[in-house]
Amino acid sequence: MPNNTQRNDWLATVFALLLPTVVTLVYFVWAAQYESGVQQIAYAVAKGVQFLFPLFWVAVILKSRPKWNMQPGATRQSLLLGGAFGLAVLAAMVMLYHGVLRSLPLFQEPAARIGAKIAAVGMGSQGRYIAMAVFYSIIHSWLEEYYWRWFVFRQLDNLLATFLAILISSLGFMTHHVVVLSAFFGWTSPLTWLLSLGVAIGGAYWAWLYHRHRTLWGPWLSHALIDAAIFVIGYDLVF
Repeated sequence: MPNNTQRNDWLATVFALLLPTVVTLVYFVWAAQYESGVQQIAYAVAKGVQFLFPLFWVAVILKSRPKWNMQPGATRQSLLLGGAFGLAVLAAMVMLYHGVLRSLPLFQEPAARIGAKIAAVGMGSQGRYIAMAVFYSIIHSWLEEYYWRWFVFRQLDNLLATFLAILISSLGFMTHHVVVLSAFFGWTSPLTWLLSLGVAIGGAYWAWLYHRHRTLWGPWLSHALIDAAIFVIGYDLVF
């Protein structure tokens, strides 16, 4: 029988696994019927709840201080492994897009949907799009690593075997991306599921990298590079 501490840890972990999907449904799907100002407020509130939850749990519920537990000399190794993975995926994404996907008819309708969504949230100009790209690539990628690797994966790693913790956390990381991708490509499109699988693979690698070095620097650098590639492709699609 699990004790109260284990039960509470499980409740927090399951809640944290499901919360980003609910957050994405709120700001990306349910708020889409409203004007851009409402969508931006929904985004800020929903994301604020998500990213504050781990700190709330650790500081208020557990009455503890966040601990990073970084191994000595880990930062350089983590950055090298994370940077190499991020650059490899970035190069593969850009080459695949320009070499294959860009000319396919199945990319034309999603491109229009992406452009419409960007305009709907008030980011339709080139300057605002670039500002959004910088924010997501640098700041949002760090927040996601803190949320998914430092909190969700670490919680699971304390409760389960590391392999299962990596698997479950990467699938959770994938789930809210499925909501976004399906809005552009459709639920039945193979691109939705292939790209979602890519997200899960990335999440698994970053969880492994965090487990190995106990630092977010490598996963964050890798995540930032891949997000930058996404926005470079998005820029070409929209502008």
